[in-house]
Amino acid sequence: MMRFVLIAIFVTSLFAQAPDWAKVEAETLKHFTEIVKINSADPGGSEKPVVDYIKKVLDAEGIESKIFTMENFADPDIIRPNLIARLKGSGKKKPLLIVGHTDTVNVDEKKWTHGPFSAHREGGYVYGRGTVDDKDNLVAAMMSIILLKRQKVQLDRDVIFMAEAGEEGNPAIGVAFLVREHYPEIDAEYCLAEGGSVVRTAGTLKMVSVQTTEKIPAGVRLVANGVAGHGSVPLQSNAVVHIAQAVAKVAAWQPPMRLNDTTRTYFERLATVATPEERARYNGLLDPEKTDAIQAWMAANDPRHNSMLRTSVSPNIIKAGYRRNVIPSEAEATLDIRALPDEDLKKFDEQLRSVINDPAVKIVRDGWASRPGAAPSSLTNEAFKTIEAVAKKHYPGVPTIPSMSTGATDMAFLRSKGMQCYGIGPMIDSEDGPKGFGAHSDQERILESSLYTFVKFHYDLVEELAKVK
Repeated sequence: MMRFVLIAIFVTSLFAQAPDWAKVEAETLKHFTEIVKINSADPGGSEKPVVDYIKKVLDAEGIESKIFTMENFADPDIIRPNLIARLKGSGKKKPLLIVGHTDTVNVDEKKWTHGPFSAHREGGYVYGRGTVDDKDNLVAAMMSIILLKRQKVQLDRDVIFMAEAGEEGNPAIGVAFLVREHYPEIDAEYCLAEGGSVVRTAGTLKMVSVQTTEKIPAGVRLVANGVAGHGSVPLQSNAVVHIAQAVAKVAAWQPPMRLNDTTRTYFERLATVATPEERARYNGLLDPEKTDAIQAWMAANDPRHNSMLRTSVSPNIIKAGYRRNVIPSEAEATLDIRALPDEDLKKFDEQLRSVINDPAVKIVRDGWASRPGAAPSSLTNEAFKTIEAVAKKHYPGVPTIPSMSTGATDMAFLRSKGMQCYGIGPMIDSEDGPKGFGAHSDQERILESSLYTFVKFHYDLVEELAKVK
């Protein structure tokens, strides 16, 4: 009997028809535009209408889902739910988690040419808040689990779809809540979420970027205290002067370069598609005779890559004084620290204190990191190798390059539990961001064709990782 079942599974898998991609594209566009039209901005909107929409779609496909909602203490009138759906597999392998977040950053509607929730279509693009952060991943994950069900794909892994709330600044109601109180519902070996992209420059594909680790946000305040007095009598204890000198020292400081498996591989592979000048810089980073000059050049000319080399510090807020003729007794500066995943923040504070070298300036950490640190995800396991293979099919002729995000995603919470997480995304033009069309911008947009290719890539990747082999 068991032999007959195994043969049946093999035959079903062997002769399963591919999805009708023309129909899938039309369906994808319908769901995508409807979800983009929903204001789920934080603050200003709610994720509930998005979750209600997704649940209705999944119910129609016979896919059961559960809703998990943490009480919203900030505004009890706004409901911010998380949805989890699961397709059962044989259990031979641990589950695969596919994630999209339902919230977006807020908007200033006056700055939008097309309404931020219009899903306006023009010139092959869809415009609207969330089109590339993160309703593209959200819809791709939803379509993947739907297509697995329709195609009756036999699975060795459970496939779990998580539509999470609060990613844009309030993970306490989303992934942190789920990890803390409902982790068995999302526990998986591998996770696919946001954080990567396929990069095109001047109309030519350059690389498939896969986020395999990320820096950890960690805020610090510098606080200087001095004697208050009349502005007509300058004082050496002036708190403004001490805080200004501290900020200048911090801004001039380059914390030491430390590469990990992801960033080392990133620069090695990036060199293969770079200009000769860029290639020389990337390959020379570890050359003792060249690295100082290269790092100095990057600090001045390539700040994003410079940030990938080290824990970074950016002084972003200064507060001091209340009248022109009053020397204030206190001044403070807020530093945005983006720590390498394995950074020891207590030791880093000691380094910071040594750089400032001023007993009048205190370092005040506002809690510890907002997201946990964790080791980078593997570049040699089944998941990453499968990403590389499927990427070659849909984005031929370009390398798959692991990257460390200088920003933050909710995968940090999952990696801290030992889950191997990979950030993927659709094709974007590198020129779009500087033109104001990127994530968090006022004209956020995505190419329809890019969305369709990404859905195919996402589905093929999920199927390949989860199906019976």
